[in-house]
Amino acid sequence: MTDIFCKRQPNGVYVGTGPAEWVFRRMVNPDTDWERQGLTCYPNLVPDKVNMAMITDAFHKTPLAAPQLTMQPPGGKTLVTLPNFFQVSWPDRGVLPGELDTLSAADWFGMNITLKPELNSITYSFGDGSTVGPTLNLGGPYPSGDITKTFDEAGEFQVSADAVYTGWVSIDGSEWIEIPGTVAIAGTPERVSVKTARNSLYLS
Repeated sequence: MTDIFCKRQPNGVYVGTGPAEWVFRRMVNPDTDWERQGLTCYPNLVPDKVNMAMITDAFHKTPLAAPQLTMQPPGGKTLVTLPNFFQVSWPDRGVLPGELDTLSAADWFGMNITLKPELNSITYSFGDGSTVGPTLNLGGPYPSGDITKTFDEAGEFQVSADAVYTGWVSIDGSEWIEIPGTVAIAGTPERVSVKTARNSLYLS
């Protein structure tokens, strides 16, 4: 597939909405083999073929990985006015950003459909109304991490990191085609207990 398919032309006209798909034809009487006719940017007009709505639906059903949030100091406990460092990591479950997810050809008319999720943004929520993001910054540990939060009051807070994915699809080895829209995946909230500390002098 060349890069001219399903893209806006110099005159401002779009050549179909895509994705670009190969079209095959065979005669039933007499029976002949399948012959590839060419590419189309109007897949909705081709009977029994996939369309972008079907691909978008499949992408929304993909088990995308939910971000996990870790904090330093560890243990879910911290002090008022103490800087806390946050970092996103990815679990073993789910399809990770950049990881390929190949769908069953039996469900797609024998076509090879490969989805590739891409991280669009992370939003950090700290349970006190404050947030950071949307951003592509995954944070990091003390002292180099730059996603930090200092709590001004003692209390119990739910912190979380939520992800937004965009997606790409390759059909029968085509170049990557962007899937319209995004998918939001909520991270697992973590409880942080914020305490106060008092200094006292004692006679020995």
